[in-house]
Amino acid sequence: MGGGSADSALLIGRAQLGGGGSFLETTGVEASAAPRALRACEASRMNVGVAHSEVNPNTRVMNSRGIWLAYIILVGLLHVVLLSIPFFSIPVVWTLTNVIHNLAMYVFLHTVKGTPFETPDQGKARLLTHWEQMDYGLQFTSSRKFLSISPIVLYLLASFYTKYDTAHFLINTASLLSVLLPKLPQFHGI
Repeated sequence: MGGGSADSALLIGRAQLGGGGSFLETTGVEASAAPRALRACEASRMNVGVAHSEVNPNTRVMNSRGIWLAYIILVGLLHVVLLSIPFFSIPVVWTLTNVIHNLAMYVFLHTVKGTPFETPDQGKARLLTHWEQMDYGLQFTSSRKFLSISPIVLYLLASFYTKYDTAHFLINTASLLSVLLPKLPQFHGI
């Protein structure tokens, strides 16, 4: 039994009768109405404790405690995993780290629309990407600045460690532009 208001009401009804009789007899509820009452009780019990204060949790996730540190650690972990592959050179690893990071950022922030949560915003978030939902659409907030600066820093590191080789430089530049251009305020909602 999963404890709740219906279970406790049943136990209280039985306790009042001294263990005899049924719950329906004590409450005066007809037998046909009992399943509806229990379904209503169970339906109201399903959402207990899952409410949050945000209409759309996607709007504030990048302001959560420790999320920036986790982001940096994941990028560093990606770089270390790529470094552990023996036949990749250092320039190739830096370019792959930059390209994989920017590809993931593009897909998760600028391509996927909607929200994984059920939101009471009547479908407004359904048509927006995660980037457009962040901070309720306000531009130049600290999380947006962080997510705009991080690919630039990674690009500068990749360019430096590839010694500005032409092929790597062009790949890293194209990757950076593909992730920075969608972040511009002029592309909001497009």
